[in-house]
Amino acid sequence: MARPINIGTVFHDHAEQAKQTTLHLDRPFDIAPDGGLVYDGAALARLVDDTAASLYAAGARPGDRIGVVKDNHFDFVLLAAAATRIGAVPANIAAANSLPAVRALLERLDPALVVLSASVLRRAIDAGDDVLGGRRAIVLPSARAHVERAEIPGTATPLDDVRNAAAAPVRFVGDDEPLLMTHTSGTTGVPKLVVQSPRTLGAASRLELMPIPFVVSRRKDVVLSSISFAHWRAITWAIAQAKFAPHTLVAVADHEPERVGELLDRYRPTCMEACPNIFQRWRGLTRTHADALAGVRLYISTFDMVHPPTVRSFLEVSRRRLPLWVASWGQSEVGPISSAIFTRSRLRRLGNPVTSDVGWTVPTVSRVRVTDPETGKRRGLGRPGLLMASSRARCLNYLGESERHDRKDGGKWWNTGDIGYRDWLWRLRLVDREVDIIPGTSGLALESTLLDRIPEATEVTVLGVPGQLPVPVLCVDGDRLDERRWCAAVADLPPLADPIIVPWQDLPRTATWKVRRHELRASVLGTDAVYGTGRWT
Repeated sequence: MARPINIGTVFHDHAEQAKQTTLHLDRPFDIAPDGGLVYDGAALARLVDDTAASLYAAGARPGDRIGVVKDNHFDFVLLAAAATRIGAVPANIAAANSLPAVRALLERLDPALVVLSASVLRRAIDAGDDVLGGRRAIVLPSARAHVERAEIPGTATPLDDVRNAAAAPVRFVGDDEPLLMTHTSGTTGVPKLVVQSPRTLGAASRLELMPIPFVVSRRKDVVLSSISFAHWRAITWAIAQAKFAPHTLVAVADHEPERVGELLDRYRPTCMEACPNIFQRWRGLTRTHADALAGVRLYISTFDMVHPPTVRSFLEVSRRRLPLWVASWGQSEVGPISSAIFTRSRLRRLGNPVTSDVGWTVPTVSRVRVTDPETGKRRGLGRPGLLMASSRARCLNYLGESERHDRKDGGKWWNTGDIGYRDWLWRLRLVDREVDIIPGTSGLALESTLLDRIPEATEVTVLGVPGQLPVPVLCVDGDRLDERRWCAAVADLPPLADPIIVPWQDLPRTATWKVRRHELRASVLGTDAVYGTGRWT
């Protein structure tokens, strides 16, 4: 059984290790705007203590909930560590959420204190939205927007007013008590707040902490991560990097290709992690920054299924003898479920540009069974059904939505809401989210195929609508699609409606860059009708 882990001790434990890492940033932390771009282990531990003191000075106390609503950066994790050191329970909420979603999450959370980026406050002021609702708050500076002191609500205070406060008393929660919360992606609406404990965090980190050859960070590695740091994955990633201590960590808050290209040239990473759609957005870097990617030995993608054309582009540009791509499937509620490893030779053997392969579960970490959505009976090899997961990393609850949690709670088994099957090698293969199913086909498979056949496509989303042909929505370079190329690409596919072209910047996305299919369907088709029941979203 995995030992419980409290994120509040991780950076202090790391600072006492003989081997430490050095963290490099693409921009200063929001909680330390004048702190520079490089931190060693001791500096990170000091910053956690300083931040805990600021939270305490602002009125946070043991047992209080703290809402953290800020711009993307690794200091989400540091804020969580600081809050847990004073016995408070932080909830990390990405600023990428809409104001109505942020307001709904804060109402559900009812925090004693909110830590808010000026960019979120700026949006709220401009929209006339009292997103704070009279709650106490610390306003962090933002690279995205500025708020004058006179505009800050009376219950809020700028970060500078609580910096350099006296040290806060340290108090940790019990192993089975609420430790922190992160939110789900929110592709179908307002995200859920997932409650975790030190025991569930320890279980979720178990796979990360296994010394698996070729996959864990090595001492000489330069590890670059550009994910949504508000999410659960950022917590377990930080724990693993603190243990294995690669030479250099690079935390990239800004996912835009131009900025990432500059960082690739500067650091020349050996390991890279990003969300699948972020890697997809970066495909052009394999042409423009091939030299900077030549030394990458390991790519890791989490949060969602990754399309093979993306994997192929990055593996081919590496000059390592055997670069690996690890695609992990998991959920905030249960932690990692399964992993697949791709190599250049394996992709060539597949031939088909479509792979729904999310690999095998890891014994002692998780188990999966495939069930009939209606009867709950197990289904055999090759027969799609609902994927049920069993894991010691199971969350405690959804805050304020226990009924929703209970609908997915099957005792030992958790309903992931994904449709998939096992192939003859016992690998798991995803078909679609249950809410997004398209009878007779797989939207994920269609999207992979079209991305492979239409090189200028940067995103493809296929929407199933009752009574209509599946509707492909594409983002393409130049916002123009060659009609002959399209006809050739779909000639042997199931019948599809005419494609709809949407500028990439107008595609509604979550903080993890997943497409908000529900919102996209409403905006381009004017309907929210789907084939799936949506009972397990």
